[in-house]
Amino acid sequence: MGIQAIIVDTAGTTTDFAFIKEVLFQYSAKALPTFLQEHENDFSVATLLQDVRRLSGRNDADLAELTSLLLEWIEQDNKATPLKTLQGLIWQQGYLQGDFKGHVFADAATALQQWQGEGKRLYSYSSSSADAQELLFRYSDQGDLSNLFYGHFDTNLGQKKTVQAYKNILNTVSLWPRQVLYVSDDLEELNAAAEAGLQTMQIVRTDNLFTGKHSVHSDFSSIKL
Repeated sequence: MGIQAIIVDTAGTTTDFAFIKEVLFQYSAKALPTFLQEHENDFSVATLLQDVRRLSGRNDADLAELTSLLLEWIEQDNKATPLKTLQGLIWQQGYLQGDFKGHVFADAATALQQWQGEGKRLYSYSSSSADAQELLFRYSDQGDLSNLFYGHFDTNLGQKKTVQAYKNILNTVSLWPRQVLYVSDDLEELNAAAEAGLQTMQIVRTDNLFTGKHSVHSDFSSIKL
C-alpha cells in the first residue's frame, strides 16, 4: 500500500519554537490592539470577536475587554481557533511588509522537497490557522515552499491531541490510515494519530521531550520511507 501522504507538524518539527514564541507571538501581541481598532467592523474580524465572546462567556465584552483577554490568551498560548485566526491575519500583515521571514529547518525543507518530488501528497497540521501555515512556508527563510503542499489543516478539524481530529483529516484526504504518515515532536499528538491508524514518526530536536512507541529521529535527514 505504501505511504501516499505525509502530514507535518510545525512548531518544534519543521519550525523552531523560538521563532513561534519570540517572533510570531510577540509580533501579534504588539500589533493586536491597533489591528482590532482598525478592523473591528470588518465582517470576518467582527465574527471572530463574537466567537471570542462566546468561548469566554463574556457576551457583553467591549473591544477593550476583548483585547485584554486576547493578549492573555497569547501569553498562555491558548489554542482557541478565533485567536489563532486573528493571529494569522496579523502575521499576514507582517510577512507582506517584510517584518520577518518564516523559519523552517533546512533538513525539513530538503525532505519536503524530496518527498514532493517522489509524488507524496504533503500537508501541514498546526494549531495556527491554515492561512498562517501557508504564509510561513511561502515566506520562509528556505525560500518559497508553499507549492510543495496540497493543503494545511488547523483546529477547525479538531484539536491536535484528539483522535477524532486525525479521523477528520483522513476523511478529508480520502486515504486509508496506513497510507498516511504523521510527523511531529509531540508525543500526545502522535499517540492520537496512531490510535486513528496513521503511521507516525517523532522528531526529537531537544533532550526534554517525552518519547513513546514511535520511530524517533533527531531531524528529517534520517527518515527513510
